[in-house]
Amino acid sequence: MRIEGKEYRTIWFENNIVKIIDQTKLPHQFKIKELKTVKNAINAIKVMEVRGAPLIGATAAFGLVLAIIENNDQSFLKRSAEDLISSRPTAINLKWSVDRMMKKLSGVNSDKILEIALNEAKDICEEDIKFCENIGLNGLKIIEEIYNKKKDTVNILTHCNAGWLATINWGTATSPIYHAHKKEFQFIFGQMKLGQEIKEQI
Repeated sequence: MRIEGKEYRTIWFENNIVKIIDQTKLPHQFKIKELKTVKNAINAIKVMEVRGAPLIGATAAFGLVLAIIENNDQSFLKRSAEDLISSRPTAINLKWSVDRMMKKLSGVNSDKILEIALNEAKDICEEDIKFCENIGLNGLKIIEEIYNKKKDTVNILTHCNAGWLATINWGTATSPIYHAHKKEFQFIFGQMKLGQEIKEQI
């Protein structure tokens, strides 16, 4: 999503640090928080600095990356995985993400373990972005169908934490709304550009 002209995701990895949008500061402050240890990641989940099932899962995946950076030891990694799962026992994506990461990392004692962990965590994020984008594109078709029948404003009611901040990008139930808005903006901008070109030719 774009905030003050800059594109942001809810979580990203930079210079061996995981960066998140601290959701406990919203809506009054937009603050980027740095997670430098697996304990930081566990705390971010516990105190709800990150919220929403997909984002919690991604935070846990990156938490294991931080665990490897902190102490590249299988017993420490296993303990970190258990602590992450305990940080929010009801979060389905959390356990799924940790289990997926550990399936890739268990028994790996080579110097490639950090690279493997980081790639898997990034894959989890990219997959979620694609899922949410597809929800939006499919939902956009439904919005367009309703509009073509009504020829009037389409009202959309959502509930639960379904926005961009709950995922890595786009959101779930809000994704079709974002795509509809984006398409309308592109159409209007295209019309303006076409009008300008015609004016210049005249």
